[in-house]
Amino acid sequence: MKIQKLIALFVFSILASCTTATPYQPATKTGSYDGFSQTNIEKDRVRITFGGNSLTDRETVENYLLFRAAEIALEKNFDHFILVKRDVEEKKRIRTTTSSNSSIYDPYFGYSFFSPNFGWSQRYPYSSFGGFSSARLYGRARFGHRGFGYGSAFRYDPFFDDIEIREIIKYKATAEVVFGEGNKPKDKENAFNASEVHANLKGEIIRPEIK
Repeated sequence: MKIQKLIALFVFSILASCTTATPYQPATKTGSYDGFSQTNIEKDRVRITFGGNSLTDRETVENYLLFRAAEIALEKNFDHFILVKRDVEEKKRIRTTTSSNSSIYDPYFGYSFFSPNFGWSQRYPYSSFGGFSSARLYGRARFGHRGFGYGSAFRYDPFFDDIEIREIIKYKATAEVVFGEGNKPKDKENAFNASEVHANLKGEIIRPEIK
């Protein structure tokens, strides 16, 4: 019983973590879709990645990468940073869900009719033959003196199911970041003031809940 409870709690925690956007947190491994990661290339050059789940939009992923670059710059006592080799990767897949109802009434497959000599056919589930029968539900043949029929008026029909097709997209932003001292180069559009970026974006940063 204890094992079942532990399994239930584990599954619940996984489902709960998937119901919100990815917070600003370290990734479980480099380049994964659950946070930021970085690789030191040189003393003043770092490759930074931020990946989010399907509830994390592209703008958030890019802002979190910028914020991480500003954080590292300030930690290393640099004044500005330049993004080089910047890229945003999209990961797409299709998810299809169907209704849980596997048995529906199909009048074109299980129609009924009345014969003067035999009465209602058994394929009419509420006819004078004897009302609804489980034999019809499971498709067994029945013959009687007042009616006849074969099969069931109930069957699975995929064309009548509720089918939902949804495209799921996850984003991952990657950039090599070069840090520098002094004012940012005015001739480079991909250069940023670390203090200003940190101050402007910190209000949009959502960190994981403390448990």
